[in-house]
Formats: sequence, structure tokens, C-alpha cells
Amino acid sequence: MSWLEWIVLGLVSGTLARMAMSRRERGLIGSTLIGIAGSYIGTWIVLRWMHGTVRVGLLDVPTWVSAIGGAMVLLIAYRVLRFVARR
Repeated sequence: MSWLEWIVLGLVSGTLARMAMSRRERGLIGSTLIGIAGSYIGTWIVLRWMHGTVRVGLLDVPTWVSAIGGAMVLLIAYRVLRFVARR
């Protein structure tokens, strides 16, 4: 995928993950960065532990599912760390 496709994938998957997990909006750049990092994490989880295959393409459904799932995992980890830091 090109860098522009990664940005589009990150923007959409990060925004969808944030909408699914909370009502708070953190902004366009934050959602994009969460989505890009989440797509890497989601792809790694699928390839490493589920022994699946993820084709890299903007119109591929497993790519979107792993990107949104990875962004959700990243948001959950962020919330846990933020909760622990407050105590």
C-alpha cells in the first residue's frame, strides 16, 4: 500500500474505533495516528496468533477488520494505562 492509502486506512479505522469505544472526540490527527498504529497491531495479531493471512489492500475486508480491531486494542491499552497512572 502507498503512504496515502495507509493514511486513509488509519483515518477511517481510527475514527471508527473511537466511535465504537467512546463518545469523546480527540481530533483528526489523533484518530489517524491511532488508526495507523492500530492497523499495524491488528495485522501483527492476525499473522502471529491467528495464523491468518491479511492481504494489504485498501478494498480488502480483512485489512479493515484487523485495522479497526488493532485500533480498539490500542485504545483499551491506553485506557488501562491512564487508569493505572491515576491511582
